[in-house]
Amino acid sequence: MKSVVSILVSIFSICGLYADVSSYTNGDPITIYPEEYPVALRNPLKGYRLDSFHKYRDYPYVTLARDYIKWSDLDNDSNDDLIASINDYTKRKWSKLDDTGLKVIPRIYLDWDSQLGNEYWPVDMQTGDYSSLEFKKRLVRLIEAIGKCWDNDPRIAWIQMGIIGYWGEHHNPHPSAIMQNILGDAFEKAFKNKHVLVRHPGEFEDYKFGIYWDSWAHQNQTFKLMHGAGIERLNADKGRWKERPIAGEAAYNWGDYKRQPGDDPNDTLSDPIHSEFLIDTIRNLHCSALGWVSLYDASNPQVIKGAEMVQRAFGYRFVLEKFSYTSQVLEGGTLSINFTIKNTGSAPFYYNWPVRISLLDHESKQVVWSHSIDSIDIRDWLPGDDWDEETNEYKSAAITHRVSTHIQLPAYSVLPEGKYIVALSIPDPGDETLGIRLAIKNYFDGDYHPLGYIGYGRNSPSNDLLDVDSFDDPMKL
Repeated sequence: MKSVVSILVSIFSICGLYADVSSYTNGDPITIYPEEYPVALRNPLKGYRLDSFHKYRDYPYVTLARDYIKWSDLDNDSNDDLIASINDYTKRKWSKLDDTGLKVIPRIYLDWDSQLGNEYWPVDMQTGDYSSLEFKKRLVRLIEAIGKCWDNDPRIAWIQMGIIGYWGEHHNPHPSAIMQNILGDAFEKAFKNKHVLVRHPGEFEDYKFGIYWDSWAHQNQTFKLMHGAGIERLNADKGRWKERPIAGEAAYNWGDYKRQPGDDPNDTLSDPIHSEFLIDTIRNLHCSALGWVSLYDASNPQVIKGAEMVQRAFGYRFVLEKFSYTSQVLEGGTLSINFTIKNTGSAPFYYNWPVRISLLDHESKQVVWSHSIDSIDIRDWLPGDDWDEETNEYKSAAITHRVSTHIQLPAYSVLPEGKYIVALSIPDPGDETLGIRLAIKNYFDGDYHPLGYIGYGRNSPSNDLLDVDSFDDPMKL
């Protein structure tokens, strides 16, 4: 006696509607529970940040490098072709980032410090003049130009506003209320795609900018409203961390830095008094990345252990908890995907990168066909909030995000009948050198996460399990 499904297939085949019911003859769903990758990962837009492009290979987690840029290197005269000058600079300095997986964080500055001779103003402007009408015009002109050149540049992580004060840190002088409006309006208009970060949480309050705290976890600043406590208040009152990056650097050259964050990066990462305090601030303030502490001794086992713990705390960490998919699909049929994922890190991912389902050749592991799931916005994958320093957990725990989608597979002319590996990936849409690596052991080089076999076509059923020995190590660089 024929089954109901067989009868339906026969009837619809006669009517020329066989493809519409192909999903009825799909194989049973397969559900797997990936094992979590046990240690920290090198991932884009999070973690340790350098101030040099050429030493990143010495540090296993680095994907970020800041570039201090003298204003005069971009704009030294009002008659200059500003766009051409900026493009020439970035081509000369940033082309070395190609195929490295690094992204740059630019910061323009005028005055390096209080020492004479460390000023970098255009030759036709008055050094130290932060208030004249001419300065304001040139300021807006520069911001408009860098926006045109940088807002869609895939090499850029985000922008540190800079410009005003020593090192572009918005002190000596602080930006006045008028200057905050000029800068805020200009940067908001110029950068629609890249995030902009400012130095102090108590300034630019009417703008949705992130923060770079350049004395992170410093004994003299952590509990002050212009610094650590101010970031905490901004996060609590306006939820700033949910939308914009919080980042910065440690500081080892002033005040009571030896109390916190420690004598130097090695002390910070090897002494639990310092490393636990640093992790608490990262978790509490939802920090994505820090510099200076990144210059640790990567040959010291105790320091390496602390560096790994801190890297786990930075930014996002996506753990795929469960993944279900259709084990067999007929030509033109529907591949059903269901999975759950949780962000166990301390911050969101701040750009809408695509989540992609790919079918890989089961022998070569090469992509044969792929599909982006447009309904997913990974910026919504938030971590927990309200860090408890006693239990080392968020009091408001991260929620598990559930994704369910149905993907129609193409005809055999596009996707040949056969056996494939279903894989999940989150590639960088501008530069696929380094995609987001999920914190699971299911990993293939190229930032693909293989999850199981699928048979495409009547003659290609597959209930085989993946061989765990075929997985690559995502941290084997």
